[in-house]
Amino acid sequence: MSRQLFKSTAIVSILTLLSRLLGFVRDMLIARLFGVDVATDAFFVAFKIPNFLRRLFTEGAFAHAFIPVLAEYQAQDDPAAVRQFLGKAAGLWAFVLLALTIVGVLAAPILIILLAPGFDWQGTRHELAVQMLQITFPYLLFIALVAFAGGILNAYQQFVVPALTPALLNISMIAAAIWLAPLLDEPVTALAWGVLMAGIAQLLLQTPALLKLGLLPRLQLDFHDAGVKRLFKRIVPAIFSVSVTQINLLLDTLIASFLTVGSVSWLYYSDRLVEFPQGLLGLALGTVILPQLAKHHAQDDPSAFSNSLDWGLRLVLLTGIPATIGLILLAEPMLATMFQYDEFTHTDVQLAGQSLKAYALGLLGFLMIKVLVPGFTARQDMSTPLRYGIIAMLVSLAGNVLALPFAHAGLALATSLGAIINALLLLIKLHQKRVYQPARGWRLFLLRVLLASTAMSASLYYLVDVEAWQDWHTSERILQLLKFIAIGMVIYATALLITGLRLRHLSVPHDKINNFLSS
Repeated sequence: MSRQLFKSTAIVSILTLLSRLLGFVRDMLIARLFGVDVATDAFFVAFKIPNFLRRLFTEGAFAHAFIPVLAEYQAQDDPAAVRQFLGKAAGLWAFVLLALTIVGVLAAPILIILLAPGFDWQGTRHELAVQMLQITFPYLLFIALVAFAGGILNAYQQFVVPALTPALLNISMIAAAIWLAPLLDEPVTALAWGVLMAGIAQLLLQTPALLKLGLLPRLQLDFHDAGVKRLFKRIVPAIFSVSVTQINLLLDTLIASFLTVGSVSWLYYSDRLVEFPQGLLGLALGTVILPQLAKHHAQDDPSAFSNSLDWGLRLVLLTGIPATIGLILLAEPMLATMFQYDEFTHTDVQLAGQSLKAYALGLLGFLMIKVLVPGFTARQDMSTPLRYGIIAMLVSLAGNVLALPFAHAGLALATSLGAIINALLLLIKLHQKRVYQPARGWRLFLLRVLLASTAMSASLYYLVDVEAWQDWHTSERILQLLKFIAIGMVIYATALLITGLRLRHLSVPHDKINNFLSS
C-alpha cells in the first residue's frame, strides 16, 4: 500500500515541481518587468480571486466532495451508472459555474471594494483592478471544470495529467508578460489575458485522457438525481474545510490594502515561496491520499485507513520540518535571488522576508491539513472540518487585529497560527474517534527527525551570510543559494542515516515500517 502511495506521491511531486519552477520564473519576470507599484498591487488583487479559485478547485478542495461520492458508484462496478452520474454532475456544475461567472464579471467593481477596500474609490489602483478582474473572472468557469475532470482522473489513479495542468497557467502568463505586455497601453493587463488563455488550455488538456478512459462526460441537466444532490450538498463545506488557509490569505490581502503601498505585493511574494513546499508535498499527498482513503472507507477497512493517514503524517514531518527551517534561515537569500532585480529593491527583500518567515512558521500546519482533512471528507464527514475551519479563521482574524502593529508580517503570523490550531484540532478529533491510531515507533521517528533538523539548522545558521547576497550578481546568487540548499539537504539526510532512518522504509509495507521505527 505505502509503496504505491509513495510512487504516486513522487509522480505528483515531480510534476508539481515543474509547475512551481515555472511559477518562480513567472514571478521573477513580473518583479523584473513591473516592479512593486500601483499597477502591480492592482494586478495582485485582481489575480487573488482567480488564483484563489485555482487553489480551491485544482488543489484538491473540490475533490473532497466529488471523489467520495464517485467512489460509491465505482464500488457498484456498474460503468453505465458511473457515466450517467458524471454526465449529470458535470451538466449541473457547468450551469452553476456559467451563472457565477456572469455575476462575477458584472459585480467586479463591488468585488474589488470588498477585496481591497483600501484602494481609493475611482483611483488608478481600483480602476485597474476592476478591469483585470473582469478579464480574469471567466477563469472560474474553466478551472472548475478542470477540477471536475481532474477528480475523475485521480479517482482512477491517473495522476499525471491533473498534476501537469497547473504548469499551463505559468507558461501562459510568462508568454503574455514577454510578448503581449509591450503591445498594450497598460502592460500589466497582459497578465490578466494570460490567465484567461490558460484556463482554456488547461481544460483542453484533460480531454484526451478522459476519452481514453471512456469517461468524457456528456452534459445533462438534472436537478433531482440523488447522487448529484449528495455531491452539491457537500461542495461548499468541503471547499471551505480544505481552503480555510486560502481564505485567510485572501483576508490578509484585504487588510494589507489599508497598509503601506507594496504590502500586498510583499505578502504575495512571500506566500509564493511558502507555496513551493506546500505544493511539492502537501498538494501531492492530499491528491494521492484522498482516493485511497475513500476506497478504504467504501471497503470498510479501518486499519488500512489509519495506516494511510499515519504514512502521510510521517512524510509531512520528515520533509516539513527541514523545509520550515530552510524558509526561515534562507528567507532573504531566496527573495533576493528570485526577485531583487530592477524595480524590486533590497528594502522590498527585507520586508517580504519578514512575512515569509511568519508564513514559514505555519508550514507544518498547512501541510498537516492536507493530510488530515481527507480523514474526514473520505468518510463524508464535512461538518467537523468545516467547524474547525471556522474556528481557525476566527483565530486568524483576531490575530490580524492584535498583530496590526507588525504590519504585513503580523498578518502572515496570524494566518500561520490559524493553520496550526486547525491542524491540531483535526488530529485530536481523528484520534478521539479512533479513526486514526498512531503506529508504533513515533517517538523514535520524531527524535531522529529533530536531531537531523538541529544539525541542519546549526550548519546553515553558521555558514550563511545574508548580507553577502547584496554584493553578488544573478549567477552568483543562484549558485550560492543552490549550494546552501544542497548543503542543508546533505547534512539533514546524513544525520538521518547516522541515526538509523532509511528512506527505503517509506515505500515498504506499513507493518515493516512500524517494526523498523520501534527498533
